[in-house]
Amino acid sequence: WPCTFKDLETIDEEYYNNLKQLETISKKGEDISMMCLDFTVTEESLGQMETVELLPNGADVEVDNDNFPEYMEACLKYRMLGRVKPQLNELLLGFYDVIPEPLLTVFDFQELELLMCGLPNIEVEDWKRHTEYSGEYEQTAGDHPACTWFWEVVSEFDHEMQARLLQFVTGTSGVPARGFGVLQGNDGNIRKFTIHGIEVGFCLYPRAHTCFNRLDLPLYTSKAELEERLRLAVTMVATGFDLE
Repeated sequence: WPCTFKDLETIDEEYYNNLKQLETISKKGEDISMMCLDFTVTEESLGQMETVELLPNGADVEVDNDNFPEYMEACLKYRMLGRVKPQLNELLLGFYDVIPEPLLTVFDFQELELLMCGLPNIEVEDWKRHTEYSGEYEQTAGDHPACTWFWEVVSEFDHEMQARLLQFVTGTSGVPARGFGVLQGNDGNIRKFTIHGIEVGFCLYPRAHTCFNRLDLPLYTSKAELEERLRLAVTMVATGFDLE
């Protein structure tokens, strides 16, 4: 299953934002080597600081604009997989003893969750009632045509597509037992489902911020356009592709 750069935000938001800032510097054409970075990270282990090389002799490899994409990939792999490799290996070995790996490879991560947990019974009216609006939709409090079309499209979705949309925005298809009014974020605090309005020129497709249960929804000019692009965004997330 794909592991994308966006997933890093869920694990360590501060680290993710720092790498995004470096990426912005690189895209502007500024000299990354001025940051004096190399292919290492510093970790705390049992109260002591340790330097971990992201590749062989990484301490001797300076990060510059040419190898910056490799640096970003190395940071992602280490933070998501490398730092927990022993524990992850043991977990997978035990899991595959119960369910053989070949039986799982036919499913993406969303399908696997739905297979294990079943399709939730999502009450769209409760979902809508406990939704907050921000950005371009804040002044209208959800009365914008794009928001009206959004809820019409969601109501027309089948149960699986509704569950996939909820997964897309919150990271899970699970609905709290007490309804959307107590929907939690990754930090355990209540973070209601939020629709954030943005200009179409800023982003063509809806995008999700699972840490905040927030959906960035462009100001589309028709219901058909909204449905097409929402379906595509929700479907493509399982492939690891990031639509911009």
